[in-house]
Amino acid sequence: EVYFKNLSKQKQKEVMEKNGNNHKLRVCVATCNRADYSKLAPIMFGIKAEPQFFELDVVVLGSHLIDDYGNTYRMIEQDDFDIHTRLHTIVRGEDEAAMVESVGLALVKLPDVLNRLKPDIMIVHGDRFDALALATSAALMNIRILHIEGGEVSGTIDDSIRHAITKLAHYHVCCTRSAEQHLIAMCEDHDRILLAGCPSYDKLLSAKNKDFMSIIRMWLGEDVKTRDYIVALQHPVTTDIKHSIKMFELTLDALISFNKRTLVLFPNVDAGDKEMVRVMRKKGIEHHPNFRAVKHVPFDQFIQLVAHAGCMIGNSSCGVREVGAFGTPVINLGTRQTGRETGENVLHVRDADTQDKILHALQLQFGKQYPCSKIYGDGNAVPRILKFLKSIDLKEPLQKKFCFPPVKDNISQDIDHILETQSALAVDLGGTNLRVAIVSMKGEIVKKYTQLNPKTYEDRLELILKMCVEAASEAVNVNCRILGVGISTGGRVNPREGIVLHSTKLIQEWSSVDLRTPISDVLHLPVWVDNDGNCAALAERKFGHGKGVENFVTLITGTGIGGGIIHQHELIHGSSFCAAELGHIAVSLDGPECLCGSQGCIEAYASGIALQREAKKLHDEDLLLVEGMSMKKEEAVSAAHLIQAAKLGNTKADSILRTAGTALGLGVVNILHTMNPSLVILSGVLASHYVNAVKDVINRQALSSVKSVDVVVSNLADPALLGAASLVLDYTTRRIY
Repeated sequence: EVYFKNLSKQKQKEVMEKNGNNHKLRVCVATCNRADYSKLAPIMFGIKAEPQFFELDVVVLGSHLIDDYGNTYRMIEQDDFDIHTRLHTIVRGEDEAAMVESVGLALVKLPDVLNRLKPDIMIVHGDRFDALALATSAALMNIRILHIEGGEVSGTIDDSIRHAITKLAHYHVCCTRSAEQHLIAMCEDHDRILLAGCPSYDKLLSAKNKDFMSIIRMWLGEDVKTRDYIVALQHPVTTDIKHSIKMFELTLDALISFNKRTLVLFPNVDAGDKEMVRVMRKKGIEHHPNFRAVKHVPFDQFIQLVAHAGCMIGNSSCGVREVGAFGTPVINLGTRQTGRETGENVLHVRDADTQDKILHALQLQFGKQYPCSKIYGDGNAVPRILKFLKSIDLKEPLQKKFCFPPVKDNISQDIDHILETQSALAVDLGGTNLRVAIVSMKGEIVKKYTQLNPKTYEDRLELILKMCVEAASEAVNVNCRILGVGISTGGRVNPREGIVLHSTKLIQEWSSVDLRTPISDVLHLPVWVDNDGNCAALAERKFGHGKGVENFVTLITGTGIGGGIIHQHELIHGSSFCAAELGHIAVSLDGPECLCGSQGCIEAYASGIALQREAKKLHDEDLLLVEGMSMKKEEAVSAAHLIQAAKLGNTKADSILRTAGTALGLGVVNILHTMNPSLVILSGVLASHYVNAVKDVINRQALSSVKSVDVVVSNLADPALLGAASLVLDYTTRRIY
């Protein structure tokens, strides 16, 4: 340890000699709001305490200088810092444009200040729009930038701003190991990254032993006890202002119902903040006996308030970061902090869309005490940061260098390669036919191959491989680049492993079959496998009526009955990959026997096999054929004959079709009452014959709240192949499947 200390001193001495023996590092610290000052103040005190090494200039801008947010520049003066420059940069307004104009105003004013100060380095904190203006100005004026808290992940536009500042900054101080790894992954130079911890933890971890009851009484009243009050701090989410204001209303309603003394802090200066203040005033929060509404609390006092609170609620980063140091329970609402590392004291209510959810969270969290968390720091950040600052060599080139990972050379740079159409090989394993197609990104079937599906496992797999190899070779001739293979098959499938677990009776010798490995080994391409009903739903999501629809159900009406469910834009597989076996919803206790062994399933009434069975019964009794119909002796009776007979006036055939349509409609009603989709898509050869019957049953049998559902017939010519292709195209181009 002594050796390394001496080595460090020697390095600092060498840096001082390089920079000039008498040259002090001129550091400009720019602070924009109360939150970033709580992180920057410990660093500023450290810099001020070492005048032999540093000269400190403080620039104050943003909401610090606005009365509506408490004129928080005063706390900087109370901390005995000389403010070199005050810049009024906030443009009043209530929408996103006001933030853009504020950035523009800061960019106009900052160059003059930086020209006068001529700092060696500027310290910028976090992810606020003001900080982006600071970093942009400094970078363009060739001033080195030290960015605090880069590499972290959260929700809203703050994420993008934080990463943009990272790319402008020359040096980085991060708080967690994950943040450090993110910075390295963003191609930042590892030698210029310091894992120091959060500077505010230097104060937090030594703060709890101080007198606190007088502070609690000052802000919340004389009769308040520790662990028996709530601190609420909620900001607008700039990417969804309307929803965040609604969530704030629900939060206040829940807090009123919870009936505990509550300190409510005003929100940050962001688009939507004025509307949130109006919501507070509309609900009478400032005059409610249980509430204290304040614009600002000094950080030293705020620490004591959250340390001894029964709970903190809202969406502030303070809740998921600093409050963990005390083990105080936190309720994090919405998506503003999505992705941040949190301790076990944080309960996330991502979809805070009802008062009851928030109230239930309060009941779960209030009054608990969790272990203290040191995810974001150990209390020694400032000494590390000062040491890091002293090690900066001002004679090093100013130009940033990025550490890009090695990239393989491109196979080809000729124009034909560049103009290739990204495509997928789609395989459809049906009960009768085996089909392989080349499908383009736009859903165009470029080329299709069809063969009879062999009866044995060995023959079937051999034919699949042969057809895929042939299609992959042909893809070169039609200028298509194959990204992968997608397979649609009947039965229960484990899509994670690419294994057919159990097949339908229509496909023999097709259980516990690994399709992914042999096909991938031969073609050297990634392979995805899924159930044919799920593939139909994916086809609708990418190419059909389901495009852009959040919740919908697809029903396949063919030889059997199947389907797929899309919920919140994602396909549902279920815990054992058995979700959406819609054909086996029972609509009768004593109906006809189904292939699954049960009775009264939709499939036993409405599938092609079921209609064929009923058609044969009529034919055997000479009740099927009517005037205008004829059949050859060797021709097999099919569902098509039943449909034709019904169209030509055969009342018995028509009755069978109506019963089948009613059974399907009852199944759809059950789906509506279970999943509540906004859209039902009927796919397959029988869809157009059933759509009106299904709508009639919904109107008669469904609850009024779901009767408005849209029921449509698929307009996709080949949903099985298109769905198999979408398995590949969605994953390889962007989506995670």
